[in-house]
Amino acid sequence: MVQSSKKIAKFLLKLALTVSAFWVVLSKVSPDQILTLLKKADFRSLLLAFCFFNLSKIVSAIRLNRYFSLLGLCLLETKNLVLYYIGMFYNLFLPGGIGGDGYKIYLLQKHHSVRTKSLIAATILDRISGLVPLLILFALFFLFSPFRHYSSALDLLAIFSMLLVIPVFYLINKRFFPKFLPVFSTTLGYGFAVQLLQLLCAWFLFLALGIDHMMSAYLALFLLSSVIAVLPITVGGAGARELVFLYGLDYLHMDSAAGVTFAMLFFLITALSSLMGAFFKNPFHHASSSS
Repeated sequence: MVQSSKKIAKFLLKLALTVSAFWVVLSKVSPDQILTLLKKADFRSLLLAFCFFNLSKIVSAIRLNRYFSLLGLCLLETKNLVLYYIGMFYNLFLPGGIGGDGYKIYLLQKHHSVRTKSLIAATILDRISGLVPLLILFALFFLFSPFRHYSSALDLLAIFSMLLVIPVFYLINKRFFPKFLPVFSTTLGYGFAVQLLQLLCAWFLFLALGIDHMMSAYLALFLLSSVIAVLPITVGGAGARELVFLYGLDYLHMDSAAGVTFAMLFFLITALSSLMGAFFKNPFHHASSSS
C-alpha cells in the first residue's frame, strides 16, 4: 500500500510538472501560431520522420537483445521487438504504474530462468549505451552551432565530454558489469545508429515545418532536449522538450513557435508509435499456455 501510494504521488508530481511546463510554453507561444504551422506541415516529411523514429526503435530492440543473449536468453528478434513495443506502451501511457522496463523484466523472469538482478543490469546498460552516443553527438553539434559562443568553458566541457565519455563508460562496464563486456563495442555501435536515426527523424520533422536554415542550432536543441527527456521529471518527456526549444531559440533571438511545434510533433510520433504496443499480445503467451 505504501509503495503504491509513493508511485501515485510520483506520477502526480510528474503530471503537475508537465502541466506547468506546458502552461509556461503556451503563455509565451500562441496556440494559433502552432496551429498555423501544423496546417502547413508537409505530410510526406512527417511520414518519413515517423518511419525513421520507428527504425530507431527497431535498432534499440536489437541492441537490448544483444545484452539478453549474454544471459542465455535466445529471443527471436520478432518476439523481442513485440516485447519492446509493449514496453514502450507501458513507459509512455502508464508512467506511474509498472513501467515498460519493469514489465519486460517481469515477463522475462517469469518465462525464463534468469535472475532479476541480471535483467535489471542489462536494462541499465542498454539505457547507458544509448545515452553515451547521445551525449557525444550533442557535444559535437553544440561545437558547430551558434551556442558555442555562449561560454568558452562550455566549449571545453563539450570537447572533454566527447573524449572521455566512452572510456568512462567502458570502465564502469568492466568494473560493475563484466559479464556484458563482450558486447560493449557492438551495443555502443547500435547506440550510435539509434541516435543517428533519431536525428534523421528530427531533420524531416524540421523540414515538414519549413525549417531549412540554422539546422545545427535546431538539431543541437533536439539532442539537448533528448538528454533532458531521459530524466523522469515529466510524463514521457512532454513539456521538457518544449521548454528547451522555447528558451534555446529565445536565446538566439529566433522564433520559438516552430521549435515548440516540433517538440509537440515529436511527442505525438512517440505516442503513436508507443500506442502500437497496445495491440501486441504477450509474446510468451503461447509458450506459457503450451507448458
